[in-house]
Amino acid sequence: MAALGGALRKGGGAGSRLLAVAVSCQSCRSRSGPCPGDGGHGQPPAAPGRARRAAEPGPAAGSQPAPAEGADTKTYLWARYHEMKKLVYDLLPPGVCNLLNPAAIYANNEISLGDVEIYGFDYDYTLAQYSNLLHSMIFDTARDILIEQFKYPEGLGKYDYIPGFAIRGLHYDVQKSLLMKIDAFHYVQLGTAYRGLKPVPDEELIELYGGTQHIPLYQMSDFYGKECADSYWHRKHLQHGPSLKQFMDIFSLPEMTLLSSVIDYFITHGIEFDQVHLYKDISDAIKDVHVKGVMYKWIEKDLEKYILHGDEIYAVLNRLVNHNKKLFLITNSPFSFVDKGMKHMVGKNWRDLFDMVIVQADKPNFFTDRRKPFRKLDDKGSLQWDKISQLEKGKIYKEGNLFDFLRLTGWRGSKVLYFGDHLYSDLADLMLRHGWRTGAIVPELETEIRIINTEQYMHSLTWQQALTGLLERMQMYQDAESKQVLLEWMKERQEIRSLTKNLFNPQFGSIFRTFHNPTYFSRRLVRFSDIYMASISCLLNYDVNFTFYPRRTPLQHEAPLWMDQLCTGCMKTPFLEEMVHIR
Repeated sequence: MAALGGALRKGGGAGSRLLAVAVSCQSCRSRSGPCPGDGGHGQPPAAPGRARRAAEPGPAAGSQPAPAEGADTKTYLWARYHEMKKLVYDLLPPGVCNLLNPAAIYANNEISLGDVEIYGFDYDYTLAQYSNLLHSMIFDTARDILIEQFKYPEGLGKYDYIPGFAIRGLHYDVQKSLLMKIDAFHYVQLGTAYRGLKPVPDEELIELYGGTQHIPLYQMSDFYGKECADSYWHRKHLQHGPSLKQFMDIFSLPEMTLLSSVIDYFITHGIEFDQVHLYKDISDAIKDVHVKGVMYKWIEKDLEKYILHGDEIYAVLNRLVNHNKKLFLITNSPFSFVDKGMKHMVGKNWRDLFDMVIVQADKPNFFTDRRKPFRKLDDKGSLQWDKISQLEKGKIYKEGNLFDFLRLTGWRGSKVLYFGDHLYSDLADLMLRHGWRTGAIVPELETEIRIINTEQYMHSLTWQQALTGLLERMQMYQDAESKQVLLEWMKERQEIRSLTKNLFNPQFGSIFRTFHNPTYFSRRLVRFSDIYMASISCLLNYDVNFTFYPRRTPLQHEAPLWMDQLCTGCMKTPFLEEMVHIR
């Protein structure tokens, strides 16, 4: 056991996954029956030299060991339960945590930095990380715009920003005024639907969607997060635009909170409202904070207060340039704002590090619309009128489009790696249509990994997995007493799931997972990014020629093989230390 514990501590994320297998398989070595904690997928081994027939019954058809003679099934089930619980806690001694590194870079796709010649960056929440104080100011200013310009009730002035109320990646159903978390299969996670600031009961949610948690595809935006304006379903069903809006950038946190606060006020005071108008008014108020430059002025006035980790950004960029990498910047922000921020983080000569700087690019249209030409700015940010036939190092350009950018630079394919925080606006088109490599900046990753590394989370999750395995393996017992035991286990499982969800966010949980499935956000993160990390500074932890290898995790049809091999002795315990590095 000590050897296993040591291997787990050295093995990082691999250890946590192997631990689940070890937990499920440890008890198998003391009995001849199949493994009770393998999640129900492990099949009993076939006799040597004999293939299993396709029609042979699985575990639920009678392969599970029966209770000892004279023992009732209720006693037997509880005995298995307590045995499994002891195994879980024996395999997780105190202090087994900190398996994951919050400053690591995680790979969805194999990529060698040695093959990357050109590095591109977004600015906001990529190079420039902002303090959460900014969210309160966006909320307050947009709230006041609603009251003063849109003539919303003055009582809304009593609402303040609620840090930690919402998470990135949520969907908002405009017609139903519901803010909710949806998984990769378009199912709403029960317990995560809110109208205003109050949760919607699961029964009501299911009734609202016609007896299901599933959201039909036609109500969602398209694969790139854009409106399907020309689709048949869109024309037939969505008269006011897409009925579901996904909030994908970090600036949307105050927007979701304001939306929920206004709805809460209207419902509390019995005020009728048009859902579409309310959504549009709040979106316009939030947009005003950005478009009219209010937010830029706050940040420029106190760069030290709002911009984080500036010294690390200089270290990253300088290191890349010293290794003969070319750098470029494409941002939607205006030049004067970017210039002040970069001088604060990198120094007055920051432009010397970049081969190309493009501001007010109007992403994601920059990546898809060929019509806008580049315009040059002088050193003071004033527009020039000459036609652009080449992109010069050290010069500042406005607008333009990716097609002209590719033509003028020749920077194509996998030798380019571009970093951004918005999966749709920054990364989707570049990866899927142009073949660039992409890196997603996910600041929430640092906090979530610190939670995953806690003893409370590890114990809760491991026991939840073991209990789920027991439920699946023991569901064959259908007498009245056994059913009651299984119901108690199901209730406990649900309590543990709620506990682990609340560790991340009491309303919506983790941005990466529903109870067990990846979230809609996670699915897009995997599809649109080769690598992802909490901040650009994570690059400092790796050599400039480092190759990232995504870990091989078993598919559902592969998992039984791994578990059966362990359970049946094909892979003995001494090999666990070596295996712990393979995932």
